Amino acid sequence: MLLICHIEVIMNKMQKALLELSDMDDLAARSSAIHSLNPTAKLLATIAYVAVVLSFGKYRLSGLIVMLLWPVLLFQLSGIPVHLCFYKLRLVLPLVLAVGLFNPFFDRAPLLVLGPLAVSGGVVSMLTLMLKGTLCLMASFLLMATTGIDSLCACLRKLHFPGLLVTLLLLTYRYVGVMTEELAVMTEAYQLRAPGQKGIQHSAWGSFLGQLLLRSMDRSQELYASMLLRGYHDHFHYAPERPFRPQDALFLLGSLAVFFLLRFVPVAELLGALFVR
Repeated sequence: MLLICHIEVIMNKMQKALLELSDMDDLAARSSAIHSLNPTAKLLATIAYVAVVLSFGKYRLSGLIVMLLWPVLLFQLSGIPVHLCFYKLRLVLPLVLAVGLFNPFFDRAPLLVLGPLAVSGGVVSMLTLMLKGTLCLMASFLLMATTGIDSLCACLRKLHFPGLLVTLLLLTYRYVGVMTEELAVMTEAYQLRAPGQKGIQHSAWGSFLGQLLLRSMDRSQELYASMLLRGYHDHFHYAPERPFRPQDALFLLGSLAVFFLLRFVPVAELLGALFVR
């Protein structure tokens, strides 16, 4: 009975992981003003946004805070909750936030004085790095959640990205679910042969990973062969076609203008000066 319960828990975890992968496709299939935009406009706007965010100096925390306006506005227009982004990225976000943890130890010179509290440059640069990573993840998630992997790959091919890299991106995204299913089958088989054990013993890790690699290679070859039989090629003719319309150009040019304004005009300082007065 305990073995059955343990296997059910493992299968539930695997099913939950598969459902989270399919949720991204469901989000991309929604209808909103952002979903209906041309993928090329959204991709170029996202690349420009990431480039502008990364161009801020390590002490420009106030400027980065204002850059939050663009993704938050797009989340509202697309109907996707902001908290869903952080939930989906809960495994990656801690790694991004850990990038600048050691900055306060190397840069101890006071940079800001807030009453009796002196804030060092290391603390400001740490917060800046964390915010940069968070903003880039938000923009990337927003692009995937409103575009879809097929439309995104078709857009990359239209921009003359190498077909091999685009195919690798597509297969990596699609094959995660297949590998998760293989992992669930192997874990269930192991638990049936080793009742009463919690997890997989370290002595079996090598053979377990080796079998997973071999099974994954076999499934990947079958998957790619079936794709070829169904007429797959790197031009992605099956992706939904969205012509580049005037509203797409307006979105792209408007986004670039906003990025330029937020990058070179101290909006946060100007707003702060108004409130201080």
